[in-house]
Amino acid sequence: MLSSLFLMGGLLLQAQSPELLYPNGTPNAVGQEEVDKPTLTAYPSKGSQTAVVVCPGGGYRGLAMDHEGKQIAAWLNQQGISAFILKYRLGPRYHHPSMLNDAQRAIRMVRSRAASMGIAPNRIGIWGFSAGGHLASTASTHFDAGNADASDPIDRVSSRPDFAILSYPVISFTTPYEHKGSKLNLLGENPDAALVRSLSNELQVTAQTPPTFLFHTNEDTGVPPENSVLYYLALRKAGVPAEMHIYEPGKHGVGLAPQHPALSTWGTLLANWFRTRGLLP
Repeated sequence: MLSSLFLMGGLLLQAQSPELLYPNGTPNAVGQEEVDKPTLTAYPSKGSQTAVVVCPGGGYRGLAMDHEGKQIAAWLNQQGISAFILKYRLGPRYHHPSMLNDAQRAIRMVRSRAASMGIAPNRIGIWGFSAGGHLASTASTHFDAGNADASDPIDRVSSRPDFAILSYPVISFTTPYEHKGSKLNLLGENPDAALVRSLSNELQVTAQTPPTFLFHTNEDTGVPPENSVLYYLALRKAGVPAEMHIYEPGKHGVGLAPQHPALSTWGTLLANWFRTRGLLP
């Protein structure tokens, strides 16, 4: 697979060429344009046994590939963790379950190749921002063990992430704290009430939901921090290990906030969480 080298934040990154999630054709594709072809781009970290699928945000209508994609891959590589940036399908061209199918496929793809990449199959996580955080929380609450009889070996492995990082995530679609744009782009106009509830992920947490780190800001009015609080409380009730940090400053979409002296410390807290969970080299 072709790869390229580039500098980001003083770190030399090696990015492989984007790989089609569905090389034999995207299921239920609307067309054959680039937007119909979800991809996964690997940023390997030599000697790493931990991998993270990264889901940039963008309200399920766009993808913030720089500060919620490439910068995150660079940060993960700095920690000694391999990153895989997911370009998933978007609304209004696509609706659920296309986005979830893409996230599940990405997790399965990494897990099915874990041995060849030196990655532990039980150390594969997902990290999402904003609407990408909703996608990551959906993947954390809607998963399966794989189909042992599938003709495609990728489909034979589990889609459950082993851990999750949710950064200022969209979570709830049934409370006053919902993000209406994400809900519309994901579900369309007048979605079925049962579907809305099934994708209000604070209501879907179980004891099998993976350990989760949550980051939000009190200043966020785009996606209120109550989204993270509701999910954290659900995790706690289910007995799932969880850690949450809500900073006072910071508008929505700050990413790693590298230019903000106080807010940028949240990355250190996340690194400590990785260390606590035995996920660093």
